[in-house]
Amino acid sequence: MAGAVFATTGLTVLLPSQIRLGPPWLLPAIELGLLSALVLGDPGRVTRSSQALRVVAISLVTVLVLGSLWATGYLLHELISGGAITSEPEPLLVAGMKVWIGNAVAFALLYWELDGGGPVSRLQGMPRYLDLAFTQQIAPGSGPPHWRPRFVDYLYLSTTNSIAFSPTDVMPLVPWAKLAMGVQSLISFSIIGLVLARAVNVFS
Repeated sequence: MAGAVFATTGLTVLLPSQIRLGPPWLLPAIELGLLSALVLGDPGRVTRSSQALRVVAISLVTVLVLGSLWATGYLLHELISGGAITSEPEPLLVAGMKVWIGNAVAFALLYWELDGGGPVSRLQGMPRYLDLAFTQQIAPGSGPPHWRPRFVDYLYLSTTNSIAFSPTDVMPLVPWAKLAMGVQSLISFSIIGLVLARAVNVFS
């Protein structure tokens, strides 16, 4: 998780000032502060079940997702209104790529933190009823016994959902998962469609 948070934080710092929320240090400071509290509360591998740590983890993911949504909203606003960042194709494509990647990582963290009650609950035992159904969980013999999803599985889910705009090998079974995947697909479709359309228009 820490690596994904650092990656998202780094992308936030590198975003153009036009689409960044507040000064460049604001969101990174909040994100790293919450991550530090999480690590200090349970250093090393996450094995403790604590309501306070759970609140901190969900708060961290919420800040990451909201930061990505803010950047997405302002990027789309710049595209629609013809802002300065959209006048040159290279900065536009780079900004669009950073926002897209930030969304993919942020939503991966969201799935990782909410699925099955969170990583601690999944480590202690998968719930009887699944939130997100991975192939290894619903197809006997496709994975080792007692298989559990890791962060890379949620990152793959988030990436493919951002590209295909629909579930691939992971099915959402509960309302929050369906809504999250739907919102992510809509965001990704808007970024890719508008950025590419604007870039082609600038090139021509």
